[in-house]
Amino acid sequence: MARLPRFFVQGETLHVIQRGNNRIPIFSANHDYLFFLDCLQQASTEHGLVIHAYVLMSNHVHILASPQHEASLPKTFQSVGRRYVQHFNHAYKRTGTLWEGRYRATLIDSEHYLLTCMLYIELNPVRAGMVDHPADYPWSSYQSNATQVRNTLVTPHELYLRLGQSIEERNDAYKQLFHAQPSDSDVDAIRDATQKAWVLGSDPFRNRIEARADRRATPLSRGRPPKDSD
Repeated sequence: MARLPRFFVQGETLHVIQRGNNRIPIFSANHDYLFFLDCLQQASTEHGLVIHAYVLMSNHVHILASPQHEASLPKTFQSVGRRYVQHFNHAYKRTGTLWEGRYRATLIDSEHYLLTCMLYIELNPVRAGMVDHPADYPWSSYQSNATQVRNTLVTPHELYLRLGQSIEERNDAYKQLFHAQPSDSDVDAIRDATQKAWVLGSDPFRNRIEARADRRATPLSRGRPPKDSD
């Protein structure tokens, strides 16, 4: 089955996942996480990928980002992948691929899902039982979005900026969102859309994206088409 072309719509945000091959660990020490973030910082700046949230898990990464150009996302991941795999293979005396194929990405309806996706991403270590609170995990954007800790990799999205007039107000409002975590249905929708590279959003949003991107935004319905009533 042929791969569907990747989505790119100017001004829209993508949720991206890159996994280790066979879910093997892609980070083994603190310097691996730091080097990956350095690679991501340089590549995203060079290729115009604006990052709003991220988390580096032991065997995969999540990134929420807005590409400024059609090549922003693929060029960034190509650069990061090349540099980081060379680093990891050299450090641990291994050869071959590190990634489970190409990254997965889904376009999201920011008005409905942007903040939910941010919470979903930064809560990954909590769902995995690694920490009790996202603030306890050092390899995510939580500190940048919820506190005044500066992270030059993270650029606030317009919808995040609407949370308050000042940094303090936005931080407090964002932290309050974690008291009502994403629902099970939202988590399932995010996972399903990203795994299958469909659009995450309302029907009007998906229809608009289909028209602009010239590709399907949802799977075809299964079974035979219904018969005409007459």
